[in-house]
Amino acid sequence: MELDDLSQSGIRRIADFSPYLDQIAGLAQEMGLRQRSNLVHLEKCLHQQWSLGQNSILSWAPLDDGLLVLVVPHYAIAEYTSMRSDGRAPQVSSHFITELISGDRQLSLTQMQKVARLLDVEPVYIALRQALTRHPVETQIIEKMIRRYGITYVASRAVTLFDIVGFSLLTPFEQMTQLNSLSYSLNSAHAKMLEQDVGINFARSSSGDGFYVWNRDDGLEANVNLYHFMHIVLADNAIARSKSLSKAVPRLRACFHVGSCYEFHQAEGLNPTMHDFIVGDVTIELARMIDAALPGQILVGDFLADVNDMDEDPAQTQANLDAVTFLQRAQGNLSKLSGMVFSGERVTAIKCYLTGENMGGDQFNIRRLHIKDKHGLSRVAYNAKVNIYRESAQPILLGIEDKKLVEKLQPAEKI
Repeated sequence: MELDDLSQSGIRRIADFSPYLDQIAGLAQEMGLRQRSNLVHLEKCLHQQWSLGQNSILSWAPLDDGLLVLVVPHYAIAEYTSMRSDGRAPQVSSHFITELISGDRQLSLTQMQKVARLLDVEPVYIALRQALTRHPVETQIIEKMIRRYGITYVASRAVTLFDIVGFSLLTPFEQMTQLNSLSYSLNSAHAKMLEQDVGINFARSSSGDGFYVWNRDDGLEANVNLYHFMHIVLADNAIARSKSLSKAVPRLRACFHVGSCYEFHQAEGLNPTMHDFIVGDVTIELARMIDAALPGQILVGDFLADVNDMDEDPAQTQANLDAVTFLQRAQGNLSKLSGMVFSGERVTAIKCYLTGENMGGDQFNIRRLHIKDKHGLSRVAYNAKVNIYRESAQPILLGIEDKKLVEKLQPAEKI
């Protein structure tokens, strides 16, 4: 790095750049100061192209001593797939745009030229201080930069929604303390999972009465880990409620679902936030499910989870898992959480299951529940229970029993 790059302002810019490195744990040391300085310059250029949110950056491609970026007005993404005012067909299909903003954003030069021609925009060339090294860490950081200044579509994302019961009836002070308590339970659950070497790169955004929480990592294991993360949050909350003598700790209800969503970074002042937000089919379904959930209840949506990225023999692996099979997989890997400590007591076993009627002989079916929302739309969900057994303490029983379900959740079928 040049000496003038080691000025206080240069060091500060590199420090401001650190969140990108923090999101790629353990790899920061692989980048030299010159390489970081080059990416700091790129960040500044992308910020200029973003123009306070006026534009969205779709894709990038390395070229000589710089790179090409595809920049369009933020409203153009929707217009590309809409019927034109003169009655002509959309400029491109919605599938094309979805593919463009899904997965990796790096294109080859040929692909960049083709996409630019279809969208009728000219790629913007950004000159760098030195050519890109093409190192995997460098590429990952550029991908994160591009996504920060654009929109990302994820076809299959697990999300859980924690909702504080009776939140609107609380005083502002009580609302603040209960949200803070829930936030602590999220952080505590995260720490407990890391202690058991179970990774979860969780993100959250406010729902007003609680939080949407998702795992930034993709794949079946990441989705299953999020499901167990939900259990641990609810267990931490249950223990805190049992000890609290005030309204500082909330009573919760929770929903879990897998579906598509759009991820983006809202503007905060003159910069997009480092943390992301989500909206899409998965959050819509969760919001409608939670309205029907009872205090203390855990609802699981009727979904298909993508498992194409599993490291298994494709001939032996389904392309998707339904909710029931997903929960069976989740129960199968709970041994990773054995030994976790709750309130000083070590966990000996965890059992998670979907409830139904007792058929005798210790056999239960799984009941499908029809939920009808205020718009008259109906969807299927499942009632879930979680039992956490500890060495010398009472078990932590989460969720509600099937027999306690009220008419608001009409039984649909048994499987």
